[in-house]
Amino acid sequence: MCDSGRKAKRTRNKPSQPCSGTHEPIGGGSIQLTLFILMCLLIGSFCFVSRGAFSVVRRCVKVLLGQEFAAKIINTKKLSARDRPKRIARVCWERLAESPVRRIRLHDSISEEAHHYLIFDLVTGGELFEDIVAREYYSEADASHCIQQILEAVLHCHQMGVVHRDLKPENLLLASKSKGAAVKLADFGLAIEVEGDQQAWFGFAGTPGYLSPEVLRKDPYGKAVDLWACGVILYILLVGYPPFWDEDQHRLYQQIKAGAYDFPSPEWDTVTPEAKDLINKMLTINPAKRISATEALKHPWISHRSTVASCMHRQETVECLKKFNARRKLKVRIFKFIVFKRGKSGSNKKADGVKVTLQLSESSESTNTTIEDEDTRVRKQDIIKVTEQLIEAISNGDFESYTKMCDPAVTAFEPEALGNLVEGLDFHRFYFENLWSKNSKPVHTTILNPHIHLVGDEAACIAYIRVTQYIDSNGTPRTAQSEETRVWHRRDGKWQIVHFHRSGSPSTLNK
Repeated sequence: MCDSGRKAKRTRNKPSQPCSGTHEPIGGGSIQLTLFILMCLLIGSFCFVSRGAFSVVRRCVKVLLGQEFAAKIINTKKLSARDRPKRIARVCWERLAESPVRRIRLHDSISEEAHHYLIFDLVTGGELFEDIVAREYYSEADASHCIQQILEAVLHCHQMGVVHRDLKPENLLLASKSKGAAVKLADFGLAIEVEGDQQAWFGFAGTPGYLSPEVLRKDPYGKAVDLWACGVILYILLVGYPPFWDEDQHRLYQQIKAGAYDFPSPEWDTVTPEAKDLINKMLTINPAKRISATEALKHPWISHRSTVASCMHRQETVECLKKFNARRKLKVRIFKFIVFKRGKSGSNKKADGVKVTLQLSESSESTNTTIEDEDTRVRKQDIIKVTEQLIEAISNGDFESYTKMCDPAVTAFEPEALGNLVEGLDFHRFYFENLWSKNSKPVHTTILNPHIHLVGDEAACIAYIRVTQYIDSNGTPRTAQSEETRVWHRRDGKWQIVHFHRSGSPSTLNK
């Protein structure tokens, strides 16, 4: 393939050199680069696969053979000259992330003026965790086989000098929908290169529940962070819920740093001691003593699976996994909705903040730490101000003001809904009309530890602790506390709530 006499370049081996060597077309033959790109875009317009902040993945077909590939199209205009080679290299690492037996082959790497095209094998199997809940039979031995494939991929990454840093269920995909399809790692957007057993501070990066103690302590770290995440994943594979969990992020991080997890009864009673032993070795606080990928693959629970791992069907695990999948996907849908709305408004500014916000949606840390400019500080103050105005409307029982600050289709999780997702304003109207509007006693609300995350120019998320002081019907002073997260979206210059999540005791003056 050629582009006006200019040779396109192809990615092969070294991840730090994503575009090297002379170009060879897919499967032999010759075709102009421009025609090939048009073919990808034309067919891809009906075969959308996924979209990121900087790229889109579409199916493409080699017309002569009818062979399908995936084309990752990176918009290089959105990347700075400094970030461009790093991001393309990370995508190339993605192609090297599997063991040689199950490698997703990167066929071509093609540069144009405004875009970079990476052509690789098409992966169509979907998420591993979604496949598990659809199975008729799932056992501890199946979990052993899953983590073995993940560890093999991680080992290959580490041998290539690459640390993933964001291993989690969303990034574990299946090569195809056929039974027994291989597990593949995805999303190398936070990956880093290390030399040997190098330990250094590479920045705060990852997803809250899967972060290792050394990252939270801001200590130097290396390959061992991936093994900690594997330990969290294995724990979930066996019982369907994570080892570390708390609605309050500070308490969650304290749990992780202390390694405060256990194997509660009855769900862990049927798990073999060998499986628990491997988890303990992966979730070792000291990274120097944590098991490596090579050592984990030699553990009896994996290497002698047929005689060590239990083959009993784990129906309760499957049921818990269904709930776990639903919770994590809801979180992603909320932020995708915000990004979609922002895209419709025509704003493409600060798109590089979207991915970090999704991954660290409850964190005050950022993987790309920058000094806040005055505009950013002002906008964050605006979010605090409108949040205070919203809470004031609630405290005063002012439903009219409340509705002006909420999207008509606002969604919410709160204690009064007993775990259900409620949509619209009717559910909230009941409390305004029957509780707050009739409350003449003074109410004082304080917002503690607010963390604001700006998603482009038109959306933001604020997480905080809300303390409400009030007088009950007996004249006794009371204090209620709740942890709240609110997602704001700006329309026509006005901020509106599109989703909120509140934890705490029901039947208080909170809303």
